[in-house]
Amino acid sequence: MNYKFTPLYLVAAAMLSFGTVAQAQSDLKKANKYFDNYAYALALDHYKVAITKREPKPETVQRIADAYRMTRQTHQAEEWYAKAVQLPGSNPMNFYYYAEALRSNGKYTEAKEQYMKWGEAMPENAEQAQKLIAATEQGIKWTQQQPTAEVTQLTSISVGSYSDFSPAPFGNGIIFTSDRGISADKQNEVYGWTGRPYLQLFTAKTDGQGNWSSPEALQEVVNSEYHNATASAATDGQQLYFTRTHMVRERQKGNPDPTSWVEVKDDKPEHINRLEIFTAQKENGVWGNIQPFTYNKVTEYSVGHPALSADGQILYFASDMPGSLGDTDIFYSKRQEDGSWGVPVNAGATINTPGRESFPYVDAAGKLYFASDGHAGMGGLDIFSAEGEHGNWAGVRNLGNPINSRKNDYGIMFTTPGETGLLSSNRDADNGTEDIYSFKILKKPVVIAIKTLERKQNDKKRNIEVPLPQVQVVVSQKTIADSTVVMSDENGQYFMDGFKGNTYSLMGTKAGYLTQEAMAQIPETAGDTIQVALLFDKNEQNRVIVLENIYYDLDKWDIREDAAKELDKLVTVLQNNPEIKIEMSSHTDSRESVNYNQALSEKRANAAVDYLVSKGINRNRLTAKGYGKTKLVNGCGDNVECSEEEHQLNRRTEFKIK
Repeated sequence: MNYKFTPLYLVAAAMLSFGTVAQAQSDLKKANKYFDNYAYALALDHYKVAITKREPKPETVQRIADAYRMTRQTHQAEEWYAKAVQLPGSNPMNFYYYAEALRSNGKYTEAKEQYMKWGEAMPENAEQAQKLIAATEQGIKWTQQQPTAEVTQLTSISVGSYSDFSPAPFGNGIIFTSDRGISADKQNEVYGWTGRPYLQLFTAKTDGQGNWSSPEALQEVVNSEYHNATASAATDGQQLYFTRTHMVRERQKGNPDPTSWVEVKDDKPEHINRLEIFTAQKENGVWGNIQPFTYNKVTEYSVGHPALSADGQILYFASDMPGSLGDTDIFYSKRQEDGSWGVPVNAGATINTPGRESFPYVDAAGKLYFASDGHAGMGGLDIFSAEGEHGNWAGVRNLGNPINSRKNDYGIMFTTPGETGLLSSNRDADNGTEDIYSFKILKKPVVIAIKTLERKQNDKKRNIEVPLPQVQVVVSQKTIADSTVVMSDENGQYFMDGFKGNTYSLMGTKAGYLTQEAMAQIPETAGDTIQVALLFDKNEQNRVIVLENIYYDLDKWDIREDAAKELDKLVTVLQNNPEIKIEMSSHTDSRESVNYNQALSEKRANAAVDYLVSKGINRNRLTAKGYGKTKLVNGCGDNVECSEEEHQLNRRTEFKIK
């Protein structure tokens, strides 16, 4: 009888292999279960084990990439989305998520390539892809500019292994959100999404010298068992507005992230975390009387991130309630005479975009700050400011580098208006956590309001200025080689960001007009907005252009200091339009004799030409011509009684394009 003999070591190896595969399947099953329940951090723990024992299948690769994205671990997300985009039949959205991870990690060139692939794979998103590519290019420019602030991690408060964010003024300190756990001796339930305790409110006091007390959890009457976050206190310290997360069991589209800044594209989640605003009243040093905000409606939408104005009359917040323009918008509610809150109003399309606007803050002067991923930014959420009030805002401005980074930046507050404050960011964290940073503004922002105007003459031969639309303006900073090209709108206007203490050069061009240049030297004491005008003349042969404010002393032709300033503008015009030649002409009024006025006008015209030559203009481009009183622009001839103002119109200096 013949028997087949299997060596014992092969049996052991097979059993070991089977055991490894079985263990890998067990870890994978647990990981998938956690993933399906939005416990991404716990899912990753098991995915990491499973892939050490078995090569991951495409579905597992996709889930690992998504889990790293949802926990904001951008470097690991980049690694796994690089694999996901190579999978057969890969979801085209992976190009987008890969680009976002690359951008967050400062790999701008690679990010632009992936945005392009996303737009090609999903043509309905092509326009958005181009906007993101443009925003990425702008982000590159921001990182290359001189820093406008000093930003330092507040290590006395922030704990590296936990998230700390959204500081807000609270008495002689701050109130902020953290998932560090309420106390070391109390068992803290782990939130599966992050693998850390639930979000709760903490306070810390300062001595005003940069020293902070140890953070303390707010009384448990405010800190419920689930998430409590993003608070705002009334200036008298007796009332607190804060956010709670409510888990709703529904099968409809929603966002299960309690902080609402991570997008979840899931048509049928089993649970939806929605936000609500609550108030707490302080009586005899104890917080109590916790009441819901009138307009909470967790069965349909979220309301959270409250921000109370300094006078306590306006409450700003974030919501996706009906009337939203994007994923989440900034809304506001006015306090009524009876103390109740009025119906929420959308803050408007200047603030809100199709993306996410959240974490509003209003400083002592009423200036609005908020976080957004819909306005052009450096990556993730960026912090923006706006001027105005309620639903009427203008001048939305990205606060730039280093207030903003390539990752999430939000939750700003000022300790000294416009100068120092705190913000939250995950810029330095590889594990997806946020930290609180202090900042000091080095260069204060200013809005440069550019006006492009055309010089014309009215029926009375007076110069007038009218808006000139669609003018291309190249703006450059004096100490930086880089420049920005903008276009004035139909009203001849363009608003751009600048900084006090800087000098900007503006070069405007439009077909059929002389190229114009202006310098804007912005003092440190400037207001919030600086007006800069570019005045254009048509480039037409024999066109006469009257120079304003060219005056001479009686019976003299010397170039006065005030006249020199006007002639310097003409020097700039000639330098920027080297193809033109001009006739420089001088005119007098009718008083005095013909010969006297003719001689005087010739001397003044020659003096003007000599001045231009002294400034480097080739004399071959210039012709001096005195016309005396032969070309009066009105009826103020000999023996005609006229006012001094009317005579002044005839005493003019002009140049004519030849």
